[in-house]
Amino acid sequence: MNDQRDTFDVVAAEYDAVRPPYPDALFEDLAAVVGGAGQRVLEVGCGSGQATTGLLGRGWEIVAVDPGSDLIALAKTRLSEVDFHVGQFETFVPDPASFRLVASAQAWHWIEPTVSFPKAAAALQPGGWLAIFGHVPLSPSPEVLELLEPIYADIAPDLWRPPPQAWYLPEGPVRALIDASGLFGPVTHKAYAWPERVTASGFVRQLRTRSDYNVIDPGRRDQLLAAVEAALTPLRDFALRNETHLYLAQLKP
Repeated sequence: MNDQRDTFDVVAAEYDAVRPPYPDALFEDLAAVVGGAGQRVLEVGCGSGQATTGLLGRGWEIVAVDPGSDLIALAKTRLSEVDFHVGQFETFVPDPASFRLVASAQAWHWIEPTVSFPKAAAALQPGGWLAIFGHVPLSPSPEVLELLEPIYADIAPDLWRPPPQAWYLPEGPVRALIDASGLFGPVTHKAYAWPERVTASGFVRQLRTRSDYNVIDPGRRDQLLAAVEAALTPLRDFALRNETHLYLAQLKP
C-alpha cells in the first residue's frame, strides 16, 4: 500500500495540474458544523492542495500533512498560510485535543483504520468533527466504453474494473469503518454530483495520476494510454460524470 501511495509524488506536477478541486457546497456543509474563521483544522493527505484551498477559504487555520515532498512543495507556492508537514499521518504527532476538524480528501483509504481513527480522535477537541471525502468518477458513456473495452482487454484487463476511488461510494466501507471505530457519533453522508468535459489527452492525463496505473510496468502503461488517446481523439471532447462523497461524524464524548 505504501508503494502505491508513493506514486503520487512521482507524478506531482501532473497531479497538481489535472486533479480537480472540491465542490464549494461541501465546504459550506463543513462550515455549518465546524464554525467560522479561526477554527483549527488538521488535513490528512493534502496532496498539492486540492481540498486545502477550500478549507483555507473558510478562514480556518490549517495544519496539513502529506508524505509527498514534491506535492507539498507545489502546495506551498499557492498556500503560504498553511502549516505544512511532510510525512505519513501514521508517524505525525498532532497537538492533542486542539483541532475542531480532522479532514481527509481522497487519502483516508491509505491509512490503517487501527491508526487513523484513534489518532484523529486524539487530535480533536471535545465535540470536534471528522470529515472523510473523495471524488468518484462514474462510468463513461456507452460510446466511450465501446471504444475502450477492447483496448483494455488486449493490453490491461487487470485495470478494467471500478476505479480505486469507488471506495468512497455509499456501498463502500467508509461508514462501516467509522462506526466500527467506536469513537465517532452517527455518520452523515452527502453526495455532490458534477460534470466535466474532457478531451482525449485530458482524460489520459487524469489516468496518469492514478496509483493503480503507476504500479504497472511503465511500457505497458504507455502502450495502454497511447491506445486510449488514439481511440478517443476522434470524439474531440466528451462528457464525464463525477460524484464527491462526504462522510461526517462528531467525536463521541
